[in-house]
Amino acid sequence: MKRFFVFLGVVFATIGSAASAQEVDSMVPMQKSSWEVSLDTRIGYNQDFTNGSGRFGGDGLYLDINGYISPHLSYSLNQRLASTYYEDNSGFNGTNWMTLTYETDDFAFTAGKDALLVGSFEYDAYDLDTYYDMNSMFYNMFDCWQWGVSASWYPADGQSVIFQFANSPFAWEDDYFSYNAGWRGEWDFYESYWTVNMWQFEPERYVKALNLGNRFYLGGLTLDLEYMTRSADMKTLFKDDFTFIAAPSYEFGESFRLFGKFGWEKVAEGLPYELAYEDYVGSDYLFYGAGLEYFPLKENKDVRLHAAWSSNNFGDNYLNVGLTWKFALIK
Repeated sequence: MKRFFVFLGVVFATIGSAASAQEVDSMVPMQKSSWEVSLDTRIGYNQDFTNGSGRFGGDGLYLDINGYISPHLSYSLNQRLASTYYEDNSGFNGTNWMTLTYETDDFAFTAGKDALLVGSFEYDAYDLDTYYDMNSMFYNMFDCWQWGVSASWYPADGQSVIFQFANSPFAWEDDYFSYNAGWRGEWDFYESYWTVNMWQFEPERYVKALNLGNRFYLGGLTLDLEYMTRSADMKTLFKDDFTFIAAPSYEFGESFRLFGKFGWEKVAEGLPYELAYEDYVGSDYLFYGAGLEYFPLKENKDVRLHAAWSSNNFGDNYLNVGLTWKFALIK
C-alpha cells in the first residue's frame, strides 16, 4: 500500500502544479461547460439453431452522459437502465463507468469506476457494438468494471503510456487489487494497444497477463490481430490460458460494413481462477462468425441495422438480426 500512496502523492502534486500554472494563463478565455446525453439501445431477434429456439429481445438500455466542467476537467457516466450484466455490491450495480478526468497536453489523471486496462480491441468495444456469441470466453467472463485510479502520459502525438491501480476483478474480499500498465500508439496504418497486468485472486497470488492488441488499416480494410495470455505461474504464461483473435472488417463507403472473426482459446484444467465456461475447460475452444452492418443515415452512425451469424467447435450456432440506435437527449 505504501507504493500506492506514493503514486497518489505524485499524481496530486502534479495536478496541483498544473492547476497553478493554469492560473497564470487565466487571461485565456474559458470555454463554456458543455455536455451530451444520449440513450443507447439494441433490440432484435436471436435464433439458436442448436436447440431450434428463437426469441425477440433487447441487449439493454444505456444512459450515456459526457461533458466538460472546464477545458481540462471532464466527466463521463454510462448507466445501464435495463440490463442484468455484472454485479457490484457498492451500490453502483448498474453503472458501467463513472469517471472524472483532469487532462493537459502532456498527462491525464482519472478517478472513479472504469474498465480495467486490458490491451484488446475486442475487450475495449462498447457493449452495444459487440456481438456476445461471437466473442471470446475471456470477454464474456471477465468482470471489467472496477473502482480505481489511473494516470496517463503522452510522450508524443498519438502515443500514450497508462498506469492503473484498481480493485481486482476477483475482489470478493477487501485488499484485493489489480496493477495494470499499458501503451497505446496510433499511426495512419497501424494502432497498438498493449498491456501487462496483475489481478489478485488470493492473498499474495495474482493472475499475470500479457495482452497484445494490434489493428491494421489498409483503405477500407481493418484487421485486428490480438494475442492474450494469462497465468498464475509465470512458467505456464504462454501455455495454459490464452486467446488469439483475427477480426477483419471492410467498409463499403459510409453505409455498409462487412465483418468477420475467428478466435482460438485454450484454458487448461485445474487453474486456481475462473475465466472460462466450465464445459469448455481443458479443450481447444474455436469461435467464429461473420456479419453485416448498415447505417441508413448519411449524416451520422447513430442508427444501425445488423445481421450476424456466430458458431463454435462445440456445435453452438446462432443468428442475430437487429437494430441499434443512440438517441441524443441533449447536445
